[in-house]
Amino acid sequence: MKREVLILGAGDHGQVVADILLAARAQGAGDTPVGFLDDDERLRGARFLGLPVLGTISELSDTPHDAVIVAIGDNAVRRRLYPALRERGERLVNAIHPTATLASGVRLGEGVMICAGAVLETGCIIGNAAIVNTNCVIGHHSRLGDYAHISGCAVIGGHVQIGEGAMVGIGSAILPGLTVGDWSVVGVGSAAARDVPAQCVAMGVPARIIPWDRRRDG
Repeated sequence: MKREVLILGAGDHGQVVADILLAARAQGAGDTPVGFLDDDERLRGARFLGLPVLGTISELSDTPHDAVIVAIGDNAVRRRLYPALRERGERLVNAIHPTATLASGVRLGEGVMICAGAVLETGCIIGNAAIVNTNCVIGHHSRLGDYAHISGCAVIGGHVQIGEGAMVGIGSAILPGLTVGDWSVVGVGSAAARDVPAQCVAMGVPARIIPWDRRRDG
């Protein structure tokens, strides 16, 4: 079924999502991106990858479309927008690059972004509005919570649990069987060799746990 998709967010991340949808469309996928909505009024009328910025996100109901995807890299913003869109009955599509490899038995939520070269092994479960970035590997039977973001070239071992809103940095590694708690961050190039509690930062090789209160940091 052909669906006309609005991309919510016209920044760098939104343009990557647009590129994924266009690449998938070129390979015969049914979804067609028709433009962006972005709350930066300065972008109104601009074009990225040939697609126009049609207005702000508040104008969604006035802009013709069949489905949407939240294309904003900030996990907390996706956490705010996704439930509101579901409550108003919006259809949310996934953006899956045609060069990504999804094994049999992989389950995806809604509004998921799977970038070029990503590998998802069998039994993986990917939560709503999660991001699996370029050339990363999600090991077998691992689970990503809603709004989580696995950055480019990260490697997640088998049977790993990544919590809601957690961020795994570029080139980092999580050993098999571990848990990364809700809204925690594993730093760039780090190697987690033990569980990372919720609301913490893990940095280094092996990663050292640093408590982090997001409420204090705003």
